[in-house]
Amino acid sequence: MIHLPDGSGRTPARGGNAGMSSEYLEIRDLRVTFDGFKAVDGVNMTLMQGDLRFLIGPNGAGKTTLVDAITGLVPATGSVTKSGVELLGMKVHRIARLGVGRTFQTASVFEDLTVLQNLDIAAGAHRGPLTLLRRRKEVLPGIEEALEITGLGRHRDAKAGVLAHGQKQWLEIGMLLVQNSSVLLLDEPVAGMSSEEREETGNLLRRIGGERTVVVVEHDMDFMRAFATSVTVLHAGRVLSEGSVAEVQADPKVQEVYLGTAAAGEHDIDSAAAPSGEATTEGDR
Repeated sequence: MIHLPDGSGRTPARGGNAGMSSEYLEIRDLRVTFDGFKAVDGVNMTLMQGDLRFLIGPNGAGKTTLVDAITGLVPATGSVTKSGVELLGMKVHRIARLGVGRTFQTASVFEDLTVLQNLDIAAGAHRGPLTLLRRRKEVLPGIEEALEITGLGRHRDAKAGVLAHGQKQWLEIGMLLVQNSSVLLLDEPVAGMSSEEREETGNLLRRIGGERTVVVVEHDMDFMRAFATSVTVLHAGRVLSEGSVAEVQADPKVQEVYLGTAAAGEHDIDSAAAPSGEATTEGDR
């Protein structure tokens, strides 16, 4: 248990909003093993609302597997609690209903449906089959808000399949917003984007991050430096370092992992930020 000065029993982690009594995600001694291989090996993290946390690490560090464990896609031991509710052992759909949403490296949208229809389906995720078949007479306020936040308002009637790569990622984030996800786990959201799209995505994450907990698995170090409020570095399934961007980059252990050297004055991890083959999910396990 951690302790807050406001009496709620919690202390915000670095990057979060101090004194807030709302959402948090607490990970304790999380472990995932595949045929004897420890993909996640005793990870401890505390993520508070308002914290735009970037999760980085070399190929095979366990980043995607960690997200899979949190969302129920792989079995794990230890503890993952969302605002005090234990998630481990729950089915995937129950975890989603508790407000934990995720995206994948390839956007999962209905390409033959319009942007508005995609959002409407996502908003109706908890409605019954008969209700889903009925056409809404008006656009829900939550959908209108998601269109505005993601900047997709002018594309509401366009089919998702014709959207640019970045716009599809924004639509997927919008689909999580209309489901009232308060914890968003985003797997390489800017992979393959143009510099302009990366900038827009970073600004989008800032807009949604103030009222939510956002975790970004990322290899774009320039993007991380521009938008992260805190960083966790994984290596061999364990937390290697955690702190601000500057603190993590200056950590000799991080320099050793990324560069093979902890030379004094070396603060640049770009040259080893994205090893070959890193772009695939399987490569991260």
